Amino acid sequence: MGDVLAGIQATWEFEADSVLIRFERGHRTPKLFQALRERRIPHEALASVVLSPGKRGAVILRLSPRPGADPLMEAAAGQLKEANDPYRLVVPADGEAAAEYWAAQLRGMLGSDADRPADRYAVAAPSAPLNFKAYDARASFDGKSVDFRWSWTGASSTKWKAGDQSFAVSELSGVEWRSPDAPHGYLRLLPRAEPERPAQVDKDPAAVVFGPRNGPVHESLPFAAAVLESVQRSGRAPVPALRTARRDPADIAERIRHLGELHRAGLVTDDEFSCKKAELLAEL
Repeated sequence: MGDVLAGIQATWEFEADSVLIRFERGHRTPKLFQALRERRIPHEALASVVLSPGKRGAVILRLSPRPGADPLMEAAAGQLKEANDPYRLVVPADGEAAAEYWAAQLRGMLGSDADRPADRYAVAAPSAPLNFKAYDARASFDGKSVDFRWSWTGASSTKWKAGDQSFAVSELSGVEWRSPDAPHGYLRLLPRAEPERPAQVDKDPAAVVFGPRNGPVHESLPFAAAVLESVQRSGRAPVPALRTARRDPADIAERIRHLGELHRAGLVTDDEFSCKKAELLAEL
C-alpha cells in the first residue's frame, strides 16, 4: 500500500502486509512514544480495528493487537493510560474520510484467527542494550542477561545480603511489570526454577521497586518487553502476571528504621528523610 495517514503525535503508513506507526519527536509527544520511535504491526497480529468520534470533530482510529502478539502490550497488561496507547491515532477533522477508508481496509485484512491469541510475538520489542534506574537498584539488559545493582539508599537489607543479581534469559519464564504510575510499581523477573519467593517485592532479589521519579514508563516498560521477547526466543513461554501482594507493615517499619540510620549517618538530608518516611507510611 504505502499510503500515509497523519494524526496527532504519529503518522501511520499502510504497507502491503503491515502498518508502520512512526511517532513524532516533539515535546508534546509522550515520552513512551519518543522512546519507541516506531512500531510495525503485521496484519496477522491485529485483533480489531475501531473508529470512534473524538473531540472537536476529530476521529480516533485504534488498532488492537491479538493477545500474545506484541511483547510491549503483554508486559503492560492493560496498565497504560489512554494517552500512552501506541495503537491509538487521533486524526483531525479534515482527515476523517481517509481514516474511515483505512479502517475499512484494515478490517478487511483481519485474519480468520483474529479473535484468538497469537502463538508468537509478531511485533518486535525494543532492542537491547537497555537500562533504567529504579528506586532500589539500577537495572540493565544486554539481550542475554538482566542485571540488578542495588542502591545503598533504597535497597532493603534482604537485597543487600543477597548481593547484586544477574539472571540469564534462559533461566527466566517471564516478567511481571507494575506501572510506576500506580502505587507500589515494580519490575519482577520470574525465574523458571523458582525457590519459595518473598511476597514483598522489596525483599525479592529478582525484583526492583519503582518510586515517584524512578523506573518511568518510557524506560521500564520497553525494558520489560525486550526481556519478554528474549524469553520467548529462548523457547520459554512467559507465564501470566501474578497478583500483587500487599505491603507487610513489618517490612515498612524495617525500611523506616534503615532510613533513619542513613539520616543519622548524614547520607540522607532532612528533607529526603521526611519525604521518604511519609511515602513509606502512606503504603501501610
